[in-house]
Amino acid sequence: MLGHWAQTALERCDRLAACSEVPGQITRTFLSAPMREVHRQVRGWMEHAGMQVRLDAVGNLIGTYPAAIPEAPKLLIGSHLDSVPDAGRYDGVLGVLLGIALVEALAGQRLRFALEVVGFSEEEGVRFGVPFLGSRAFAGNFEEKLLELTDIAGVSVAQAIRDFGLNPAEIAPSEGDYLGYLEFHIEQGPQLEAEGLPLGIVEAIVGQSRLEFEFTGQAAHAGTTPMHLRRDALAGAAQFVLDAERLARETPGLVATVGHMAVKPGAGNVIPGAVHLSLDLRHARDAVRLEALERLGHTARQIAHERGLGVAVAAKLEQPAVPMDAWMQSQLAAAMQELGYPPYKLQSGAGHDAMILAQRMRSAMLFLRSPGGISHNPAEAVLPEDVAAALEVGLRFLERLERSLRG
Repeated sequence: MLGHWAQTALERCDRLAACSEVPGQITRTFLSAPMREVHRQVRGWMEHAGMQVRLDAVGNLIGTYPAAIPEAPKLLIGSHLDSVPDAGRYDGVLGVLLGIALVEALAGQRLRFALEVVGFSEEEGVRFGVPFLGSRAFAGNFEEKLLELTDIAGVSVAQAIRDFGLNPAEIAPSEGDYLGYLEFHIEQGPQLEAEGLPLGIVEAIVGQSRLEFEFTGQAAHAGTTPMHLRRDALAGAAQFVLDAERLARETPGLVATVGHMAVKPGAGNVIPGAVHLSLDLRHARDAVRLEALERLGHTARQIAHERGLGVAVAAKLEQPAVPMDAWMQSQLAAAMQELGYPPYKLQSGAGHDAMILAQRMRSAMLFLRSPGGISHNPAEAVLPEDVAAALEVGLRFLERLERSLRG
């Protein structure tokens, strides 16, 4: 029976993959037009499973499966519905659909707690450069200044919300008593596959810093400006990128990524006068990450000084490492052991909504094996038997939670 619901979840991932801003690939950013069709389909599946569905003011889609008793607490299950450009079909989406599948697998059975399944509107940070807009609003730490952020077309977060038919003035945390938050997610890395395991329990999510650097020099003619008189912003930026890579290679556990770079004026026969680039820095220990951040800031200033450039730095995200709740980890571990799965534990190098929800409630994550360790890529994959195993563990987790409430 669980194999049926696992297959259904995978088929639904395929259907949602067709909801994209770009034909032939999966690209679905915060409150973009394709999100309307995603909401229509997911709402239908939630309602068919017996859930009461609502859309909050930031575009989070929330389905509630009532408890057997009134005024009962809720267990929140979910993930995000947006994607990176040219994405795979399981990142985030699978976690939402597994939450729905758990409700369907209950076949009408009511528990001593309600189940609330949420599809967060934004997690990736693609459209506005800042991630977790959906879970920030849900958890109650959505800062008003976020509404002023603009996308590449000059549309603000506030306007995007209004264009979707919602009211940014109504953004508020979700109400109610929560037992905790459980997020199913593909690992997006190679550890589980290397261990030959279908599932893993996340102990902690690494801390991360996201910044934007702007190197400014002097645009000039590529043929008439001698090399020793150039103030080439791209050459300075390239040196910085290599220095960031070198530091990460030399520091165990540190990862540094420059994933975006914009060169101005961007002509082949013009020396670059300005370069804008992103930096994503992550480590499980905040002290190591912050030390690396300080070193790279010094490196950028030194490069700028030596090359006659200007440099400006803007912080976009500063997220400390977040441990997952020990009690919820223990319940997941016990459920896995009862079902014959080794309770393997690992850290998440990727950021997740769980790190935001952990500021408000107990939070836990169950990873599913990622074949090839590939994610944020159309080749992203998951094994049907692993999806069935996740559902099996999820149901056993619900049973254990039910017993704990009965005393």
